[in-house]
Amino acid sequence: MTLNKQFRLAKRPLGTPTRENWEFVTEAIPTPAEGQVLVQNLFISLDPAMRGWMNEGKSYIPPVGIGEVMRAGTAGKVVASQHPGFAVGDYVSGALGVQSYGLSDGKGLYKVDTNLAPLSTHLGLLGMVGMTAYFGLLDVGQPKEGETVLISGAAGAVGGLVGQIAKIKGCHTVGIAGGAEKCRYVVDELGFDACIDYKSEDLRTAIKAHTPKGVDVFFDNVGGETLDLALTRINLKARVVICGAISQYNNTSPVQGPSNYLSLLVNRARMEGFVVFDYTPRFREAVVDMVGWLKAGQLKNKEHQVEGIEAFPEALLMLFKGENFGKLMLALPEEA
Repeated sequence: MTLNKQFRLAKRPLGTPTRENWEFVTEAIPTPAEGQVLVQNLFISLDPAMRGWMNEGKSYIPPVGIGEVMRAGTAGKVVASQHPGFAVGDYVSGALGVQSYGLSDGKGLYKVDTNLAPLSTHLGLLGMVGMTAYFGLLDVGQPKEGETVLISGAAGAVGGLVGQIAKIKGCHTVGIAGGAEKCRYVVDELGFDACIDYKSEDLRTAIKAHTPKGVDVFFDNVGGETLDLALTRINLKARVVICGAISQYNNTSPVQGPSNYLSLLVNRARMEGFVVFDYTPRFREAVVDMVGWLKAGQLKNKEHQVEGIEAFPEALLMLFKGENFGKLMLALPEEA
């Protein structure tokens, strides 16, 4: 008998999460009631933001409750439906959590066209990752042709797309990533102009060397020292985009803030955070552009798939160890 496998939050982590923070549960696959749809999840997105959702406290979204299925973006196939808007066989994306099957009332569930791109792409490049890169850079960063864009976490899912979009917009693009292999990928495959290996180079010296004209847009996924050093290179009217701060998420001490923040004052610059959910009404606009760039060969999509839902606790930690290469997700077998 096929069962629904779930990871539920058992207790809130202090520092880096461990398997003990989760409860692995198997239960009967639910049956949709009137107005509901049952989806078999085939891909589950693993994102740095998930670490923040585990913490109690005020944020842009309520924390996952103890005993609740862990929140996560998903892509899958409708296997039963009592909802007029969805039919068996439809492919959909949504946020059904870390479980093999999910019930939905249709809110926040979107049909996807797998003829346009493979299902997993709708969880990455054409999903929240792509939307984050698109709106974070173009709406918040507002790059102009000829400007210098510096990106931390450049080999990650969001960072890699940000750099490619910046190149499409005619910018000089410099990435920061960990390790020679990732830096080669960023330059040779994604087309960045340069990439700094923070593991083997002095970050302060390297940022200065690769941004001789200063930095007009800094897209930050890392925070901490990287953000602090980038602030020393910003130009007049620069834009600093705060997408994330993965270096700080597992801290057991207070978050390390930028001591060089007065550079914002001196340069009359702007530092702004954003949450991609605020752009939901405009997602279609971004998808049209992204599909066009993808078809034109201007965007490359790299995914790092880990097999099986049982691997979730360890796979999530790959994000914080820099072990993933591209968009990280769980791949689940399709069951008859």
